[in-house]
Amino acid sequence: MKSVLLLGQSNMAGRGFLHEVKPIYNENIFMLRNGRWQMMAEPIHFDRAVAGVGPAASFAQAWCKANKNKQIGLIPCAEGGSSIDEWNIEGTLFRHAINEAKFAMENSELIAILWHQGESDSHKGQYKNYYEKLHEIVNSFRKELGALKVPFILGGLGDYLGKSAFGLSCAEYEFINQELLRYAENNDNCYFVTGEKLYSNPDGIHINAESQRRFGIRYFEAYQTKSNVIRPLDNETEAAKVYCEKEQTFTEKRYIVLEQFTLGKLPLEEVMEFLK
Repeated sequence: MKSVLLLGQSNMAGRGFLHEVKPIYNENIFMLRNGRWQMMAEPIHFDRAVAGVGPAASFAQAWCKANKNKQIGLIPCAEGGSSIDEWNIEGTLFRHAINEAKFAMENSELIAILWHQGESDSHKGQYKNYYEKLHEIVNSFRKELGALKVPFILGGLGDYLGKSAFGLSCAEYEFINQELLRYAENNDNCYFVTGEKLYSNPDGIHINAESQRRFGIRYFEAYQTKSNVIRPLDNETEAAKVYCEKEQTFTEKRYIVLEQFTLGKLPLEEVMEFLK
């Protein structure tokens, strides 16, 4: 099985409202939970009770479409609200992510690291030393995981920031984006993915569910082409719809039925009828 490490703050963990998009169920996509690979279900992260849709599910779905009958596992390690300083190599978040990734790599091959972080550093001139801090973090992940050539994909901040509600404080998001792009251009096996024309929840800071689906497609495009994605993809809306509305297998349908029953949304009689 292949695996992908997920790093950053809340927009990687996911805050898109679950009810706004069709759920993704795929028996070939897994997530690491309690030390075991479980079939993926959103929210993939559970850093907060409000966790929701992030970019990882549609990334994995796109990967599966390009790699028929292959399996991929997601390693959720993002933490809402975390600054880049909290990802320093002596800190808890870095150490936890290293431990989770090494555990996952006992029976999977790490093929990508997805990063989305920067909202917490988009004010008071913190962008001025963002590049140097990111450089130490990226190189330390590579060294610790033996992942010198694994694509490290950097997601840009949304251009809705700095305009309303909680996003008002992110007035310097464009400078963070410049540093992320500069880092990708200056370092091998690093790629930048634009956050242009993504849309937010009413809070003005978190990427909404539909945009997260498209964002995951952009991450996959950068991974697949080994190049920066500096503008929205022409076909990303349609691609997200196609990738996320595939016909479900019996295993996937069974998972959904049992999930709905456990949540009290389906009577036992219907479950037993399905399982006949």
